[in-house]
Amino acid sequence: MLCRVRSLLLAAMLVIVGALSAATPALAQEPVPRAVPLANGWEFHPDDADRGLAGAWGRTPPSSGWKGVEVPHVLDGTPDKAEFGGTVGWYRLAFTAPATDDFDWAIRFEQVRRSARVWLNGREVGHHDDPYVPFTLVARGLRKGERNELIVRVDHRKEKQPREGWWNWGGIIRPVSLVPLGPLRLQDPGLMPEVTCAPGGEDCRAEVLVRGTVENRSDRPLTPRVRVRLVPPGGGAPTEQTEEVRPLMPGESARVSFRVKVQAPELWSPDRPDLYAATITTVAGDTPAQTDRRRIGLRGVGVRNGLLELNGRQLDVRGASIQEDLPGRGPALRDQDIKQIVDDLKAVGANVTRAHYLLNPKLLDALDAAGIMVWSQAPIYHRDRLLETAAQRETALATVRDTVLEARSHPSVITHSVANELSALPDRKRGTRLFLDAAVEEVRRLDPTLPVSVDLLSYPGFPAADAYRQYDLLGINSYFGWYPGKKNHSTAKLSDLGPYLDRMRRLYPTQAMVVTEFGAESTFDGPKEEKETYAFQTDYVKRILDIVADRPFVGGAIYWTVREFAVKPDWDGGAKRDVPRDAIHNKALLTYDGRKKPAWAVAERDFTSTPLYRTVPAATGLGLPDGRGGGGGGGLLVVVVALVVGLLLVDVWAFAGLLRDRREAAGVES
Repeated sequence: MLCRVRSLLLAAMLVIVGALSAATPALAQEPVPRAVPLANGWEFHPDDADRGLAGAWGRTPPSSGWKGVEVPHVLDGTPDKAEFGGTVGWYRLAFTAPATDDFDWAIRFEQVRRSARVWLNGREVGHHDDPYVPFTLVARGLRKGERNELIVRVDHRKEKQPREGWWNWGGIIRPVSLVPLGPLRLQDPGLMPEVTCAPGGEDCRAEVLVRGTVENRSDRPLTPRVRVRLVPPGGGAPTEQTEEVRPLMPGESARVSFRVKVQAPELWSPDRPDLYAATITTVAGDTPAQTDRRRIGLRGVGVRNGLLELNGRQLDVRGASIQEDLPGRGPALRDQDIKQIVDDLKAVGANVTRAHYLLNPKLLDALDAAGIMVWSQAPIYHRDRLLETAAQRETALATVRDTVLEARSHPSVITHSVANELSALPDRKRGTRLFLDAAVEEVRRLDPTLPVSVDLLSYPGFPAADAYRQYDLLGINSYFGWYPGKKNHSTAKLSDLGPYLDRMRRLYPTQAMVVTEFGAESTFDGPKEEKETYAFQTDYVKRILDIVADRPFVGGAIYWTVREFAVKPDWDGGAKRDVPRDAIHNKALLTYDGRKKPAWAVAERDFTSTPLYRTVPAATGLGLPDGRGGGGGGGLLVVVVALVVGLLLVDVWAFAGLLRDRREAAGVES
């Protein structure tokens, strides 16, 4: 009896304590300050003679020679031949820093081309030499609540290497901001969807893989917690999960990795680009130390039986590549420029685009919302010679690493390509092979949710490469019928593209393939038999799209490019006409100033009439399409596979029966 009473009292006490706890308000949580854009008030000073370093301009800038500019900014917005080699320029900004007691600050540069050295209040706080990825510098010496002076030296002088297929623009190309630093810092936070669907897109399940590295910046031990909150596209009940990280001593870091299961997921796709509002809060005790906000989409991209799939359905993408380059501003995009790029892609009916470098984060956000997929790529372009040295391989890997970290949370990104147009014989080039081996491993470590790709030069007659076989997805850059190719590896005839694709399927039967580049220059009216005429380009686009459509194992085609761009002085582009040339790449569907060429109509008609998803026989994933270089072998292969599967099923059935008989016999004997 006493035991029962004690139990009842204990239960009542627990109920009361619980009620009191529920009624007690949570500890007050100081909100994390928002990032502060550093957009207005910039000034620029040219330094063509490169005197600024010797004159200590970082500490004592000159009193005259400055002019007001808007950032993002390029040193020279016109692709003049005399400017291609690059020069040096200085930027400065006077600003008042936020008056915060519990938060320090860092300076975030989304992109500076090519190299930057940064001073704050006369003190050098850091430098950065990769022109295509963002960087963050701790704002040491920042005067909180007071006036500060930021000085940036930009040097975009360029040697012949590394090779690049676009203009050598220079400047603070993308936005700059102050970002808060609390006692805990979550670096490179990533939210990567893992969606699995049955073939055909049925019965889809979704999780979000959360990744990052948390650092204890304080002077005391802390036990971090990372909380993720996902709000569905149409509102409704959010999904929330909190993970505790191991205790960290001051200055110590730890990796964060966990999964958040999402019930009844609303999937992202080009025809329905639903986005979740995601918040990652890094907590020290009961106080938020960092808040990161994203808009993410739940989608699954994979390769099954050598076919590219989105949410369990085979893709047949159509689109055009882009360069971040508009007249007068180059890649220093404003909001209206980003809208223009997206509008161009939507107008031609594109559901996919591609670029040779990490895209502007605002542009990626816009592509997420528009439902336009992105073939994301690190700018490792024709670098076989540089990749011979360990130092250059590490430089290239660092670029790949930073590109993936910035792109991996965007649902529009459907693959991470590590390089463009390396050697057709990478197994025979030690440096190239070492890079490709390391790059595929690194990308899979950073983002195991997406296929890893590499974009290939399309020269016929070369053997399969083991270096490329380890990749999930191959980009086929085809200029059959435009460039002549190499000795014994001709690409002069467009009619050879189909047999080339068929042979690539035989060489790489488990890799998915997409034609990632094709194009022909066009600048004037004339017959379709003459290169560089609008008629030649129009016929060229139609014929290649027809070749792709006839091969269900090809996951689609991406034209090069939607709009013309500046590439290099005296650009000929393969036309081989003895006429004066400028710097504009003329293969695009739109002129540099946005006028439609005749080939636009052909591309638009094909892009808008081609279904996003293919419905094909199961045999297609295993070999060549019927009648396309396989001599009817595709159907025979299906029969053989079916027989093998049947024999295996018979063996399993017989073995199971044998085990059952032995168990029954053992039972009788016992």
